[in-house]
Parts: sequence; C-alpha cells; structure tokens
Amino acid sequence: MPNRPFRAALAAAAVASLAIGPAVAQDVTLTSRDGTVDISGTLQSYDGEFYRVDTVYGPLTIDGQGVICNGIGCPDLEAFVAEFALSGSAAMGQVLLPALVDAFARQRGLRLLREVLDESRSRFVLSDPATGTDQARITLRLSSSEEGFADLAAGEADLALSLREIGPEELSVAALAGLGDLSGPRRSLVLALDALVPVVAAANPLRALTPDELAAVFAGEVSDWSALGGAEGPISLHAPAGDSALGQLFAEEVLAPFGKTMSGQARRHADVADLVDAVADDPGAIGLTAWSEMGNTAPLDLRGSCGAVLAAEVATLKSEDYPLSLPLMLYSPARRLPLLAREFIAFFDSSAAELVIRRAGFVDQGIDRTPLARQGARLTNAILGAGGEVPLEELQRLARALRGAERLSTTFRFEGGSSDLDAQSRGNVARLAQAIETGAFDGRQLVFVGFSDGEGGAMPNRAISRRRAEAVRKAVRAEAHTADFSRLKLTVDAFGEALPMACDDSAWGRRVNRRVELWLR
Repeated sequence: MPNRPFRAALAAAAVASLAIGPAVAQDVTLTSRDGTVDISGTLQSYDGEFYRVDTVYGPLTIDGQGVICNGIGCPDLEAFVAEFALSGSAAMGQVLLPALVDAFARQRGLRLLREVLDESRSRFVLSDPATGTDQARITLRLSSSEEGFADLAAGEADLALSLREIGPEELSVAALAGLGDLSGPRRSLVLALDALVPVVAAANPLRALTPDELAAVFAGEVSDWSALGGAEGPISLHAPAGDSALGQLFAEEVLAPFGKTMSGQARRHADVADLVDAVADDPGAIGLTAWSEMGNTAPLDLRGSCGAVLAAEVATLKSEDYPLSLPLMLYSPARRLPLLAREFIAFFDSSAAELVIRRAGFVDQGIDRTPLARQGARLTNAILGAGGEVPLEELQRLARALRGAERLSTTFRFEGGSSDLDAQSRGNVARLAQAIETGAFDGRQLVFVGFSDGEGGAMPNRAISRRRAEAVRKAVRAEAHTADFSRLKLTVDAFGEALPMACDDSAWGRRVNRRVELWLR
C-alpha cells in the first residue's frame, strides 16, 4: 500500500486531472497592445514576465510585455513578489539550502530575512535594501525526499529536494498531476554530492572491509571483531532509518546483491548525528552514515579481493569511482517558474555556489584535473589485475594514448543493467556541454575513453566500451546547441577491461568499472 504522502499526492493529482473543462470565471482579459487580440480566462499565475491563463482553448502562456491586463484578477505589476516553495530532504535543507539562499541574496545585493514558521518550515524574504520592498519569498519545508515529491505533485511545492532519483510510482503521480516527465534531462539537477560510508570509532584499528564482509556484518552473520582481523569483542550495529535515502542505498547496493537483509539487532537512528555520536563513543561499534556527517568517527574503505581499495574522497565522489555515491538532487516541474526562481536555480552552477557547497561539507561538481603521472595506484592495480586477455601491448597502448593528458573528474556511468546514464552522469552531460559552449576547451582535445568490467572476452568488452564512449560523445554534442566544434576536438578511444577501478568480484565493483572517462589534451 502506498504510504501517507504518496496517497495524498495521488489524490491531489487525480483531482487535478478531473479539472479539464473551461473555467466558469473569466477574471482577466489580456489585450494585445495594438488592440487587435483579446484573450480572456482565469489567471493561473504571473511570474513577473509571463501570464499563465486557463482559457477555452486550454492553458496559455503569454508574454506580459505584449499585452495589457484588465479584470479583477490582474496582478499589481509594480508590487510583484516572486514566491516559490521548496520541500524535501532535511539533509539538504538544514544547512546547504539556507547557505545557498544567503549567497544568492548577497550576489544580488538583496537583504535576507529568515522567518521560522513552524518546526519544519521556514521562509526566506529577499528585499531591496534601498526601498525595503520584497523581491522574493522562498518557503522551505524540511521533511524527506518522498514527501518532497508528494508536495510537488500536490501543488504545495514548486521544487523538490531529494537524496535519490525519483521512483516509478512517483513519476506516474507527477505526470498525472501535469508536472511532465520528471525523469527528463531538464527536470532534475544534481546540486552537490555525498556518499554512504561505513564508520567505526577512531580507536578501532580496522580501516577497510570487503563488500561481502560489510554485508555479513550488518546482516548479523559476523558478530565479533576477531572474525575481521580485529581484537576479540562483540560488534554493535548502528544504521540509519530503513526508509531513509541512506538506509535504502545500503539495502539496495550492499545487502541485496548478497541476498541479505539488515539484522534485527541493528539500532536504527532517525537522526544521523545521533548515530555518529553513538559510534564515536563505542570502540565496538560500526555504523553507516553520510560522508558529509562523519563527525569524529573513522571511515572504512571498501576493499576488493583483488587488492583494489576505494575510499570515499572528494576525487572519487566527483568521478563516481566510489560506488556508494549519493547525489543531492533538485526536481522542477514542466511549468514556468518566476524569473527570480529560475535565476536562483541557475546560480547553483556558479563558482560562488561551488564554494558554498564545499563549506557546507558536501562535494561540488566543479571539474578537477588529474594528470596520468599522479595516478600510479590505479595503474599499478591495472597491471596486477590484468587478466590473460589483456596483454602488455594493450597496457602500453593505454599508457601512450593517455601520456601527457589529464583525467577530468567528469565521468559517465550507467544505470544498473542498462545503457542509460545515471543521474549524476546526465548532469555531467549538461555541465560539459555548457563548458564547451562557453569556450572552456577551445584549442584542446577532449577524449572520451571507454572502459568495461572483466566479464566476457577482452575483444567484445573493448567494442562495448567504445560504443558507450561514442554514445556519450554524441549526447554531449547534441546538448551543446551553440558550440562551435571547429574550435576543439572530441575524439573517442576504448580499452575495455584494461584499467579496472575496482575488483570484478561484486556487482558494484563491475558497475564501477563500466564507465566513460574524460581526458583533456
């Protein structure tokens, strides 16, 4: 059965879908400035630029500069205030969003006042310091990713904050409510990055676990530290709430692949800060928390049987080399938001916003560069992990092809069991296309380099990895509408299984290895 927020959204969407007849009230008339055209209907919204009117012809969006509004529903154009609401993940809304609103207001030279409405809601008022007139009122409701989608579908929010991608049922409700396809490339934006990390007390000497060990521990099958190479003593388990984004990610990406479920002995925490404090104070404890909220605990790296180790760090989160990454996402409906709201969303891609994101403890998506010479560890792993079908000549070809180039943090990965790009990678396509349009790589060469996991033969894997690289290059070219491609080169290369990032002995390790990297010459 759907839960309460989902049922509420479904009901609201159903009501909205029934309101298909022409409105009885004709509360505004928009007349063209030459007086030749009149459009009458019920004013649905005015965003400071455009009128949205429900007419006998259906909803119409009309440029306010070309018409004169008459009727009781006409807005006061001089007193217009942009009002919009955000709802969803408390992890995003408690620190990150207020900091972004503050930075946006400073950049615009506006005064900011924060009003606490109740335990979960606050309002940010942006005003002109010279005249004292309000320019915007932004309402923020802190709840969960699920309730953010429900509020969006019910018309109680204009933007949803989520620590996960929208689910199939939520997509259906949103479409029924007239919000469009929220899975579309322009309906979601990755604001920042976080990750799920296993943690222990700083006094615990353990620093890495294999995925199967991690799953066995939280399934309750390994209950003593001595089984993991530590001192003898019981393991106490601390986990986030099962319906939280962190809890769902762990269940889907770590427990499920091994056919396991969370132990009933695990202590569940609704508040991640409480979880972190409990683990930090108990040398026998292990917990699951967000990278941004590790506190005084020590993170455990993920180790594969082949010797490859993946740590949750800024570089590995940006490139999705760390398998338990968590994108912080903003969803917007397929309707026109007020101009200031659109400018606020555009601000998230600025260098000023990247600084705010880092200071808030999250990972921004600015493009970093790492030369081949600084990637010795993974080159060593590639040599040690190369199978019999990856000859020395292929590794030498790889080294020659990438020598003198820099790997960009922009990496492209795919949904599990699919050729579709995942959420972070779809955002990377748009971000890279925008950088190309602005001339950031003029006079340079961008190489899309495909890699695969080690399942199957080396030759077919190289062919698959090339097709993926070509598909990503095609997607970037299609997105960069105004780019002058005569000013740079976009090329493709592929090496199949020749440069693994992780061991192929787990589902997440194979997924990490299936990728398209971006290299700059």
